Amino acid sequence: MPGQKYVDVKELGKVELSSYNNDWYDTKASSLKRFFWYFISVIFFINPLNPISFIKVILLRLFGAKVGKNVIIKPSVNIKYPWFLEIGDHVWIGEGVWVDNLTLVKIRDNVIISQGAMLLTGSHDYTKSSFNLDVGEILIEDGAWIGAKSIVCPNVTCFSHSVLAVGSIATTNLEAYTIYQGNPARAKRKRNINGEVI
Repeated sequence: MPGQKYVDVKELGKVELSSYNNDWYDTKASSLKRFFWYFISVIFFINPLNPISFIKVILLRLFGAKVGKNVIIKPSVNIKYPWFLEIGDHVWIGEGVWVDNLTLVKIRDNVIISQGAMLLTGSHDYTKSSFNLDVGEILIEDGAWIGAKSIVCPNVTCFSHSVLAVGSIATTNLEAYTIYQGNPARAKRKRNINGEVI
């Protein structure tokens, strides 16, 4: 292409996926448990025809999740490993949410996670030829709202009553009672539950 600079592959290196090795990573579950969870997930969670939340809550608890009371889980929700999941009371999880929890995800009380949002605890080290796996926990504190089609990245805490607006990406912590928007998400204004704009 015109104007494209020469790239020295020897100097910058190349990705070699054949050297990828995540033997250090522990799923904290047997292959049999993961096998059964996969089919339970497909039938009861990812399946858009199952709207019954209390059955999903029971199944999550059976597979090791800590789930509080009055939790609503809409259809087409994908949860990687329930044994890495803690959900408080009065939580709403919308259609098509993906909880990709390779490590612990904690969702406190009165949290809303809207349609199509993603909680991603895994990433890869793009500076290594082996593309090493990295994982980091996510904490979503009381009253926070994760907007539709937004993404929370590894090692992020969404502090109390913070808001991640539609389609935004949280790569760093969200301060309490603050509304964030954009990619990467930036603080826009304070959230006042009483309805006044600050």
